[in-house]
Amino acid sequence: MTDSFPLLSLCLAWPLLGALLLAFIQDRELAKRGALLVAVVELLFTIAAAWVFDAERGDFQLLEDYPWIPGLNIHYQLGVDGISILFLPMTALLTLMALLASWNSVRHLNRFQLALMLALESVTIGVFTALDLALFFLFWELTLPPIFFLIGLWGIGAERRYAAMKYTLYMLFGGVPILFGIILLAINHAHYTGGAIPQDLAFSLPVLLNTPIPESAQGLIFLLLFLGFAVKAPLLPFHTWLPTTAIEAPAFLSALLVGLKLGVYGIIRFAIPLAPQAALEHRWLLAILGAVTLIYGALIALQQTNLRRLLAYSSISHVGLVIVGIAAFNLQGLQGAVMQLLNFGIVAGSLMLLAGMIQQRLGSTDLVHLGGLAKPMPRLTVLFFVFALSSIGVPGTNGFPAELLMILGALQAYPALAMVALFGAVLGAAYLLGFVRRAFFGPVVHDSVARAQDLRPRELVLLVVPVLLVLMIGLYPQWLLSWQETSLQFWSQRLSMAVPQMTTESKHTQRTAILGVPSDGSI
Repeated sequence: MTDSFPLLSLCLAWPLLGALLLAFIQDRELAKRGALLVAVVELLFTIAAAWVFDAERGDFQLLEDYPWIPGLNIHYQLGVDGISILFLPMTALLTLMALLASWNSVRHLNRFQLALMLALESVTIGVFTALDLALFFLFWELTLPPIFFLIGLWGIGAERRYAAMKYTLYMLFGGVPILFGIILLAINHAHYTGGAIPQDLAFSLPVLLNTPIPESAQGLIFLLLFLGFAVKAPLLPFHTWLPTTAIEAPAFLSALLVGLKLGVYGIIRFAIPLAPQAALEHRWLLAILGAVTLIYGALIALQQTNLRRLLAYSSISHVGLVIVGIAAFNLQGLQGAVMQLLNFGIVAGSLMLLAGMIQQRLGSTDLVHLGGLAKPMPRLTVLFFVFALSSIGVPGTNGFPAELLMILGALQAYPALAMVALFGAVLGAAYLLGFVRRAFFGPVVHDSVARAQDLRPRELVLLVVPVLLVLMIGLYPQWLLSWQETSLQFWSQRLSMAVPQMTTESKHTQRTAILGVPSDGSI
């Protein structure tokens, strides 16, 4: 069924319309206020979508389905479920924060920068709402041009153009296996129904979820989709673009990149449910890759003396933990993984914006130029410390229930990996609190630090909402979990249906590939 009011199309088109209208506004200040108004209204639209969403239903809602390319059976199909719905207001909130953070930092081509940020918001909303895989791939690829120009034109590092090219090449590389996986899924549907190509191809996610895939093809499709999404996540060994981008890109864009993990979302939304049997057979690969990424990112973060690079490796480490939670393939692990993806937007994005504010004041986030920041900037220090506590999962913050659920999920599936996850949490506390101690406390040894201005009222306002969310979710996580539970139960049931199809050999492979004892097979 198609929803009577196209609310998702409104959420998708509004920022793009705002970006186009900026071309007709010549005044710089008026353009900034116009972009801010568009971002605020977009946040209200996405909140309205979440408000009308029925969390008790596990199917796709707010559906829109219109023929787009009839010759290939490609539709303009949008919809959300409990997994994706909260990413809409999270995207809108983080974009609004990024706009406010860059309010006075962009001096040239200001209207173009604002338009690119609004366009990026639009296509990101498209990634989270597209149910036609061809439409999804279009939005996925359209995230590249805005990011390329935002890094290359407004980056703060000497190698910003190199960073922009590196990011683009990595993403183009990741897009190739995703496209091949989508094509194989569409062809498989045509063969299964006995139809002809191209008119009987199918790209609709609800249709493909109900189309059986031969076991031999499932493995290839899963690996293709997983490879493409792993590049964007990022997972080892495809992670190197993120530290480079975090250093060279403007802070507001780095906040968006570490806060919105589209690659991990793609693994949950498409790779696993479309090839459930292959996903179960390769869960050992997910678990090991997640554990290695978790520990590697944390160990490298321990060696960092630059705050922005440290936050990039911290983000990589946390992505590894999310993959471990997903690989558990039980409700607790999945709930923790989705909650942690939402936490990235709140916590990782805010920490990167605060790092950008330090960079703007001192010209550097290297530890050698810091020290004693708490004395001239007490408000910034308090907020940074709150987000740092959330990042390491201290009880009372939103990081705690997410990490607890992922560790509990891993404990049920692979006890040894749960111990690895706990060790990763300890490393996370070590590198983040260690940097806080050296950068924010102690004597002030630089005149630039002594003269640094604390947070301005505008900067305080933009961080109020994420601080409140940190505390609200930390103290009462159930209101967030209730949005996801029914949809994740449906997600888990789809995996349960694949369990009887697994061979004894594949189960033996899991037991020998992981240093631990897997669960009894229950999902």
